[in-house]
Amino acid sequence: MLIPVLLAGGLGTRLWPASRSSRPKQFLSLIDEDRSLLADTLARLAAVDELGPVTTVGSEAHRFMIAEQMQQAGHSGPILLEPAPRGTAAAAAAAALLALEHYGDDAELLLLPTDHAVADGQAFARALERARGATRDGQLALFGVRPDRPETGYGYIRAGAGPADGLRHVDAFVEKPAPEQAAALAAAPDHFWNSGMFVFRARDYLELLADYAPDIHTGVAQAYAESSRDIDFIRLAAEPFETLPANSIDYAVMERTDRAVMVELATGWSDLGSWSAVARARGRDARGNTAIGDCWLEDSDDTVAYSEGRLVVTLGIANQIVIETADALLVADRSREQDIKHLVARLEAAGRCEATEHRKAYRPWGSYQQIAAGPRYQVKHIRVTPGGRLSLQSHHHRAEHWVVVRGTARVTRDDDVMLLSENQSTYLPLGSVHRLENPGKVDLDLIEVQSGSYLGEDDIVRYDDVYGRADDTVGDAPDPDDSAPA
Repeated sequence: MLIPVLLAGGLGTRLWPASRSSRPKQFLSLIDEDRSLLADTLARLAAVDELGPVTTVGSEAHRFMIAEQMQQAGHSGPILLEPAPRGTAAAAAAAALLALEHYGDDAELLLLPTDHAVADGQAFARALERARGATRDGQLALFGVRPDRPETGYGYIRAGAGPADGLRHVDAFVEKPAPEQAAALAAAPDHFWNSGMFVFRARDYLELLADYAPDIHTGVAQAYAESSRDIDFIRLAAEPFETLPANSIDYAVMERTDRAVMVELATGWSDLGSWSAVARARGRDARGNTAIGDCWLEDSDDTVAYSEGRLVVTLGIANQIVIETADALLVADRSREQDIKHLVARLEAAGRCEATEHRKAYRPWGSYQQIAAGPRYQVKHIRVTPGGRLSLQSHHHRAEHWVVVRGTARVTRDDDVMLLSENQSTYLPLGSVHRLENPGKVDLDLIEVQSGSYLGEDDIVRYDDVYGRADDTVGDAPDPDDSAPA
């Protein structure tokens, strides 16, 4: 059985400010405006026959975004939660252990990063079928892409001779070369980009991992054995997992084994590691511009513009990146885009929350976004999806007003339960035990006005939560996914 494994733990800081650690690029709609990159990855599987349940590996902080997007795409399956990012070697090992436990010794894994673009799903399915011919013989297959330009941000594979079925032995790996070397590799007929997508049997990978990286094998095995289950979530035990070295599949296994083979993926591919990569995958106009969202590029050339809300207008510029979000604007020369990651690190070191956090926060029941804030008050827009239900909670330092602007709200306030429709409101005094629910079939939108002496997100006492989140008490550090509204 072939088990797709979606690797959804990346942070994508080179695509800041659209991509941030609180909502990385795999959850954004960068290529197809109607679906995220994670959903694009799932759609690619439609051309593949006889697939088993999808397994997803991601972080605790993103668990509800993963679950929601999987559900929206019509897929279900286990979600492995990593206590900390430790690279693809550990993520693949956890997925392999899960596959062996549930699907047996012949389970094959198809490892797919969820932040890549593949132009032709049918070509991907054909390459996958060729790769599976090798995995049945105990080999580990990866997908190579013939370069169409020098690229310093990609790893390269030197492929040896191969049979007519398109499989070639992997002779060597070259990691992210300097510009001069990248030009030579791109021109060499035996060198390919390493796409980071793999196919192998779970037991073969674990066998080689035990030989070449026994510390990772042992640590992941312990973390998996001590994992806890919560609905579809499988939480790997923190202590053994967090002590693991961070390593990739390439370093830990593929570069050391003689069982690595490559199949060429003959279609457009990109790991979307920069705004220029997004532009190439999405397409450019006659002047080399790419516009995403509400953008108007006047007399401009070779520019990437992205808007999440406001109209972005450029005039007479060239070779620029202009990225607009609700709380940050980036204007950069395209020659400096590889420095965006370092810029974000400096912003984070300076204590700027915009480096990692979006103003709009996603929760299992919907989302909320800050509209305004000042001394002793804060205003938020709250959206609750149909059937969504916030936790039963109270606050020690703030009162709240709720005004419904769309949909129907079921409000619990101490011993009272009431239904509110558009243009109706309610007041929640300080200390009242309250809950918000959406019993309707359309989104519930309301405006929340908080007032009080302290408006910190740790002023919450939770009494009940249908999503299984840990209880918080005043003074405790809140769960990273439990910022109010909860």
